Amino acid sequence: MPENWNAVASANHFLQLPYLKVLELSAPTNMQCFYIGFYENSELIGVSLAQYLDLNKLESFGERDNCFKTYIRNFIFRNFASHTLFLGNNMITGQNSFTFNKEINFQEVSTVLMQCSQELVAYFKQKGIKIHLVSFKDFYQDCAIEFKNHAFADVYEFNTQPNMIFELTSTWLSVEDYYNSFSKKYRDQYKRSHKKFDGILVKELEVEEVVFHEKRINELYHHVAKNAPFNTFFLAENHFSTFKKECGNGFKIFGYFLEDKLIGFHSVLLNDTVLETYFLGYDDHVQKEKMLYLNMLYNMTEFGITHQFKKIIFGRTALEIKSSIGATPVMMSGFIYHRNKVVNKFLGKIFKNLEPEAVWQQRHPFK
Repeated sequence: MPENWNAVASANHFLQLPYLKVLELSAPTNMQCFYIGFYENSELIGVSLAQYLDLNKLESFGERDNCFKTYIRNFIFRNFASHTLFLGNNMITGQNSFTFNKEINFQEVSTVLMQCSQELVAYFKQKGIKIHLVSFKDFYQDCAIEFKNHAFADVYEFNTQPNMIFELTSTWLSVEDYYNSFSKKYRDQYKRSHKKFDGILVKELEVEEVVFHEKRINELYHHVAKNAPFNTFFLAENHFSTFKKECGNGFKIFGYFLEDKLIGFHSVLLNDTVLETYFLGYDDHVQKEKMLYLNMLYNMTEFGITHQFKKIIFGRTALEIKSSIGATPVMMSGFIYHRNKVVNKFLGKIFKNLEPEAVWQQRHPFK
């Protein structure tokens, strides 16, 4: 990698070398990562990430929903989208696909991203692999609108579930400030969940402890992942320990223990002034009894407040419960095209029929 890669990628930890090394050493078994440099003459001015996914290597797309629509969706993905190229990071939510160390206009950015996809499609063609789908992942609306005006004008734009983001109030200096901002209903929810949580020890795990508990961590992660409505990958068995070894304090994993048994964990990534929630797992029987997931959300929020982060990225799942602790929906867009012209012509209709509609009620927990 170029010596000044980290300096160019300084605005985003997910494009810096420690995180990229995590991907290289412990990416999902069906994923291959590509690291892209943008040069102006001979000077590196920008970096990007791309990921190729072979869905044929995936045992399951997710086991929560068992219906005819799910069967049709899985059939289509197996037969018409098994070789998918992402410009961006399919493992996290947010605009993390590129960064530049100087001002670059949207027209130029959209053009070079499209060039990247074309170069990678040609690379795989030489390898005897035909890319079916190309997706450009996760852009905030101001960026998406500009891209649509330029190189992505003829590319299908899609919006899936919103990204739940918690903009932390600058006057909150303690957990008490956060709690006192709730209306009575949500103060009662907070107290009830903490009462149910009694008897559970939460402990930040060091590298050696992550290694020691990794088999159990993976069991808890897979329980949650397999019950998701849709997956395109599953984490490698050494992912969490590799992440901790390479990123140190930039990656934190917290274990939840009941009578000395690990019954859950959550992990977070420290990205400058932004706290990014990462993968978690839990024992489903304990989760229901102890309101484990809700308490994890509170714990992540309180960590963000006490360490003075400006916002927390909670991602796309469990929208309603995340709104009950203070996160709000932020719509993000992606762009996608199929390399079969006939399929691409009807991609909009196909996508809308396959994407499950998110029916949820936003909660407003504060006074």
